[in-house]
Amino acid sequence: MSAATLVPDRTTTPAPFPLVRHSAALAGRALKKMRRTPEQFFDVTLQPIIFIVVFVYLFGGAIAGSTHDYLQFVLPGLMAQTVLFSTIAIGVNLNTDIKEGVFDRFRSLPIPRSAPLVGAVAAEGVRYATSIAVTLGFGYVIGYRATTNVWSVLAGCALVLLVAWALCWIAVFLGMVLRESGSVQGIGFIALFPLTFGSSMFVDPETMPGWLQAWVNINPVTHLTDAVRGLFTGGAESGDILITLGMAGAITAVFAPLAVRAYRRKA
Repeated sequence: MSAATLVPDRTTTPAPFPLVRHSAALAGRALKKMRRTPEQFFDVTLQPIIFIVVFVYLFGGAIAGSTHDYLQFVLPGLMAQTVLFSTIAIGVNLNTDIKEGVFDRFRSLPIPRSAPLVGAVAAEGVRYATSIAVTLGFGYVIGYRATTNVWSVLAGCALVLLVAWALCWIAVFLGMVLRESGSVQGIGFIALFPLTFGSSMFVDPETMPGWLQAWVNINPVTHLTDAVRGLFTGGAESGDILITLGMAGAITAVFAPLAVRAYRRKA
């Protein structure tokens, strides 16, 4: 028997899809970090409850005449709003990590350059899903009831999650090109306020002046809100769903490459 047959062959074929594998591993690392620092979930656990209490019990009676009726109307919009606002956090965190040299350590590893970024974005889905679950859970506790089936509700939640993942690429891009994390947060909120409040989230657009209705009707967040509201309570329009899906796809197609390119220049 030759020596070659006694020594095992240690030559292995590289596993396929290295970006997917390494991104998944780094997403797991990010999730462990989140578990050790639960304060990262304060915005997606406390903020939905605060918004529901404020809008339903302070404004619901004045706007709809009944806090229960207003809860049925506003909760899908509040779900979308709180998740969209939470997308800013990844831009702030990545900006801080870049400045502190966290990503310099990844550069020395035999992994694709984009893997840490893709892994961080994938892990954010846990935060967004938490916000959705808290909003629905607290809404049900105080009396909200979806009138469609469970599959429609899950489809509405998935639609919000998809849009949030798309918008987080914008936050990542801002985190890469801006010098300070405070600037990322400030610009992010400035951009989201007219999109969320200038929509059908909180009131019927028919009560608005004509010039504002023109903006609300073309606002993509209005289509997201109407799609989720329809999936939860019935009467969902396929046009709203298709526009929302197209918006998410377009944002991802534009800003994901821009974010990765800006990341490669900095990391």
